[in-house]
Amino acid sequence: MKKTLSLAAMLALACGFAAEAQTISDADIRQMRDSFQRDNATVAAQNALTSTANIQSLVRNHELDGKIDHYFKYRVDVQGSITDQKQSGRCWMFTSMNVLRPAVMKRYGLADFDFSHSYLYFWDILEKSNLFLENVIATASRDMDDREVARYFSAPVDDGGVWNLYYNLGIKYGVVPATVMPETPHSENTAQMMALIKEKLRREGYALRQAVNAAKGKRTKAVEQQKAAALNDIYRMLALCLGEPPVEFEWRYRTQDGEVVSKHYTPQEFYAEITPDDYSPENYVMIMNDPTREYYKLYEIANYRNTVEGVNWVYLNLPNEVIKQAALASIKHNEAMYASCDVNKYLDRVAGLMDPSLYDYEALFGVELSMDKKARILTRQSGSSHAMTLIGVDTDENDVPVKWEFENSWGPQYGNHGYLTFTDDWFDEYMFRLVVHKKYLDQKSVEALDQEPVQLPVWDYMF
Repeated sequence: MKKTLSLAAMLALACGFAAEAQTISDADIRQMRDSFQRDNATVAAQNALTSTANIQSLVRNHELDGKIDHYFKYRVDVQGSITDQKQSGRCWMFTSMNVLRPAVMKRYGLADFDFSHSYLYFWDILEKSNLFLENVIATASRDMDDREVARYFSAPVDDGGVWNLYYNLGIKYGVVPATVMPETPHSENTAQMMALIKEKLRREGYALRQAVNAAKGKRTKAVEQQKAAALNDIYRMLALCLGEPPVEFEWRYRTQDGEVVSKHYTPQEFYAEITPDDYSPENYVMIMNDPTREYYKLYEIANYRNTVEGVNWVYLNLPNEVIKQAALASIKHNEAMYASCDVNKYLDRVAGLMDPSLYDYEALFGVELSMDKKARILTRQSGSSHAMTLIGVDTDENDVPVKWEFENSWGPQYGNHGYLTFTDDWFDEYMFRLVVHKKYLDQKSVEALDQEPVQLPVWDYMF
């Protein structure tokens, strides 16, 4: 027989909780008022803060002015104009392609070049939609409040991603030049289209759960047809907003010598032609600095991919000093890297500078805010939020890094003409991961790649 709590029992439980948890009393308020001493410094801070919402303008550390320049001893030979992802979460895609752009320009003798991000974005969202529906089918027997099910429905698809997503799409769908499938308003500002696609997927996902459970957990023909119809609708929504991706195309371009060239490709043929032979997860490794977990361990995030058959997000966790040595070696060999970080922490978007001492919020408010990197990760105060191309490093007389440089994808109007300079101290605190060829790793790190990855759940706090 089902047991229910009486009103008296519930009140007793509430009273028991109240005996432990404390509300804010009048005495507490009086103590807080007494603690707010209106001395000259407090009055000045209050006047400043009640006059502007731009707190950064009040706490800029001007002692750093002129002390951090944008010159680098080692810098990858980057070429082409600064890209602009506009109002979209496609930084991971732009960064993955920006790493490859210089070699494409050199190969074809071009003054500038860019890939079509709209083309790959179409396939990314379609594939993520398919993966969501497959995950719904696989978990249909679980309750809606199951942690994994709730994770899927809370974010059926999104713009975000990491390098392995680019690799999965590239080998399956190829890539095309920007002129073949240009940007549209919905690829440059994705919010409204994505909101509607998420709404559609939640509707279809819920209906699929019902169909699978009605079939006692079996993938019947009716279930397959229902899923196919849902994907047809997603394809239609994407095609209406982005245009249909080409099956084959003619690429016409002018070389720096003035020659006009015309070539015919499929997207897969073009990808094969412009991609290095060793470009794969077997050779290019994502390395991460996550002090909440053991170093020299390999980790894999469950279901963090876009294609069902694609590779998941796998990374090797390493100390910062080991990561820096690999990055330094890569830059010295003229190889840019996919990298990601917590970009908005201590960032001056106008000057294009990042340093942990750039803003002194504690001095203005008179409170303590600092935490170490581990605490910031565990409390969700910090995490990787943006991908950029790591291209430069400056070192001291002992060849020890003192500052680094990103090529960003926010357009040339941000930062130092589209580039961001960050100190080595900022690297320690807010850099999270990069993708580097394993030939630049030390022997201990290479050996660690042979272990079986530790499996992390889809709701893991770092992702």
